[in-house]
Amino acid sequence: MSSNNKASKQAGRRLAVPGGSGPIPIDLGLQGGGSHGAFSWGVLDRLLEEDSLEIDAISGTSAGAMNAAALVAGYQQGGRDGARAALERFWSAVARAALMSPLKRGPLDILLGRWTMDSSPVFLMMDMMARLVSPYDINLAGSNPLTAVLAETIDFDRLRHARQRLYVTATNVRTGRGRVFRNAEVTPEVLLASACLPNMFQAVEIDDEPYWDGGYAGNPTITPLVRDGGAADDLLLIAINPVERPGTPRTATEIQNRLNEISFNATIIKEMRMIALLQQATGARGGEAAIGESARWASLRVHLISSPVMIELGYSSKLNAEWGFLTYLREEGRRTAAEFLAENRGNLGHRSSVDLNRLLEGV
Repeated sequence: MSSNNKASKQAGRRLAVPGGSGPIPIDLGLQGGGSHGAFSWGVLDRLLEEDSLEIDAISGTSAGAMNAAALVAGYQQGGRDGARAALERFWSAVARAALMSPLKRGPLDILLGRWTMDSSPVFLMMDMMARLVSPYDINLAGSNPLTAVLAETIDFDRLRHARQRLYVTATNVRTGRGRVFRNAEVTPEVLLASACLPNMFQAVEIDDEPYWDGGYAGNPTITPLVRDGGAADDLLLIAINPVERPGTPRTATEIQNRLNEISFNATIIKEMRMIALLQQATGARGGEAAIGESARWASLRVHLISSPVMIELGYSSKLNAEWGFLTYLREEGRRTAAEFLAENRGNLGHRSSVDLNRLLEGV
């Protein structure tokens, strides 16, 4: 049998699954964003309650990668309930670790009921030092408080034999290219590399190569979800970095925050544009069947789960790991996921709920 015929039959099997009596297979894309990843925790917690959905693969970056690893390892141990428990265990450990940190909200933030740390003297000092001093000068040991959290909460051996495919992106400092780590390759060091902000932490060495935050190369990376095959044709992207933000940033903090959002969204927007172009080209051929990898891209259905609450939160709140803030984001994630399901349950397995052609406007 030719490779093209194999690809066509594989695409047919993938398309046939949602129409069957079993659960709809889905792939997940989880963005990074520090403590804002607790929003994704809430979304995942709600999706795991849905017996009509089955997670086939997850691609994650930074906090998204940690959510993904906790979910996959927990699922391998105890199914859906095990995955939900693993996610809560991870974020609970993050909050406990933060109790010892001097990085906390200032009195004005607390008084005004804000989750930001914009008035925190420690945050302001740290933010200024991050622009002037290298982490190689002030963090000589290269320590990261998440090291102990990951060791405590994620069973990495379970990732090797997990039913879900896992993809974690980190950015190679030397080449500037992203590297995607798969199940058996994912270690605590890989997750730390995926979340390594270069102005805060020393680069993480893996196989004698230095790595920084994966958000610079893929936040998250979608390509392996499609190229490696699998049962799912529906991609749910859980976004925590706003693509659009009203108004013009004017303060130094606002400008830096918007620059981070734009840079961390750039790669995922490019991948979405590629999908839109491929799907347009396939349709322009008058129904001619696509083959090989093109068929898998053309059949991909894209869905977005996001909340306007994330627009209201500034950069400093990404470093706020108070349990009250994390659970606030979790509940917002659960609410947003429930709203998404109520509006788009009929789209899953049938059509995209996102108009990808909008991404091509102005190109």
